[in-house]
Amino acid sequence: MDYPPSLGDPNSHQTDHYASPTSLPPSVTPKSAAARDDTHTNTSNDNRFYHRPSVASKKSIPDMGPPSTVTSHHPNSVAPSTPFSAATPFTPRTVDTSRVQPSLQNIVSTVSLGCPLDLKRIALQARNAEFNPKRFAAVIMRIRSPRTTALIFTSGKMVCTGAKTEDDSIQAARRYARVIQKLGFPAKFLDFKIQNMVGSADVSFKIRLEALALAHESYCSYEPELFPGLIYRVIQPKIVLLIFSSGKVVLTGAKERREIHEAFELVYPILKTFRRIS
Repeated sequence: MDYPPSLGDPNSHQTDHYASPTSLPPSVTPKSAAARDDTHTNTSNDNRFYHRPSVASKKSIPDMGPPSTVTSHHPNSVAPSTPFSAATPFTPRTVDTSRVQPSLQNIVSTVSLGCPLDLKRIALQARNAEFNPKRFAAVIMRIRSPRTTALIFTSGKMVCTGAKTEDDSIQAARRYARVIQKLGFPAKFLDFKIQNMVGSADVSFKIRLEALALAHESYCSYEPELFPGLIYRVIQPKIVLLIFSSGKVVLTGAKERREIHEAFELVYPILKTFRRIS
């Protein structure tokens, strides 16, 4: 490769500073030498033969994701504050059984309308009402809000079922009484009373019903050939519980919400002692 004569002159001041063509200043260095010098300037001996991708190939290389201590390598994943390895054992989340509380499922209430009723007339004129005297001697009437069902008898007695709360039960009974009044009957709203409350709960563990029936035979009745649940009778408050091996519990017979919670608090420790370990 030929260079200008001035560069080869031994008396030139450039000879002392630039001993070889590869160390020439950028303005004088040939293109091939300048490119080779830019490539290997900051490269160590270990990475000397490392292939440096071009700008176009850099765009096509995806992100390698989070460090190796994180199990997920999705490019959009976020590393947790406490890294964990793939060998970390998984501990299933347990249910906090200390907070298990029964919930109301049905309230049965009665009310007196204070006058005799013509059931055929009610069935013909009222909406959402049906009457079949051969099957049942009462008009069955339904409303959507609150979603309940009423049984209306000739004597003027009415039974309201399906409410989830005490307020819904009395509100539904008043609406049924108002429907009867609009049909021309001198109906009143007398002697409203809640007759039964039904609650349910799930203790989240299986129960050994056979052992429970043997240990509490004076309070229990268990006939698996006739009914799959165990019948447990609480004396005070006077509540009947239907206990199933799956852990489901149905409480019935209460007149107040408080009685359901009291009965469940009495029986729940007993159920824990007969928990099935499988």
